[in-house]
Amino acid sequence: MTHIAPRLRRYLNGLKLHYDVSVHARTDTAGETAHAAHVPGDALAKGVLLADDRGAVLAVLPSTHHISVEVLNNALGRRLSLVQEDRLPEWFDDCTPGAVPAAGGAYGVEVVVDPSLECAEEVFFEAGDHRHLVHVDAEGFERLMETARRANFSVHD
Repeated sequence: MTHIAPRLRRYLNGLKLHYDVSVHARTDTAGETAHAAHVPGDALAKGVLLADDRGAVLAVLPSTHHISVEVLNNALGRRLSLVQEDRLPEWFDDCTPGAVPAAGGAYGVEVVVDPSLECAEEVFFEAGDHRHLVHVDAEGFERLMETARRANFSVHD
C-alpha cells in the first residue's frame, strides 16, 4: 500500500484533484529522490519551510534549484529564515521530518511558488515521507497552487 500523509490526502481529495502516488527507494535529498523515482528534477517540486515573527511560509521550487532567501525576503517584504528540520513537525505533524509536501494549504501554511515550476507538464512532490511521491498533471498543480503567491526566488543548481 502506498503512503500519503493523512492531512495531505484529505486536502487533495477535498480539492477533487486527480493524483496518483508512486513508491521509490528511501532517499534523503530531492536530487536523490528524482533519481530514485526516475522523474525529471525540474518536475520534482520541493517544499522549503521558512518562518519569521509573522509566521511560516512554504517556498515551492524545482528540486534542481536552490532558494535565495534574500531574494525571497525582498519579494515578500519579510525577514524569513529557514526552519530547522527538527521544528518541521510543528507544522507538518503527520509527515516524516524532511519530507515536506509542496502543498502548504493542507497544513494552513502560506505558499509562495517559483514560476519556473509552472511550465512543467506534470509535477511530483513528497507525499509526507521519504519513499512516496504524489504525481499531478499541470492543471492539477495549477489548482494546488491557486492561492499561492508567485515570486522568482530560486536559482538553478
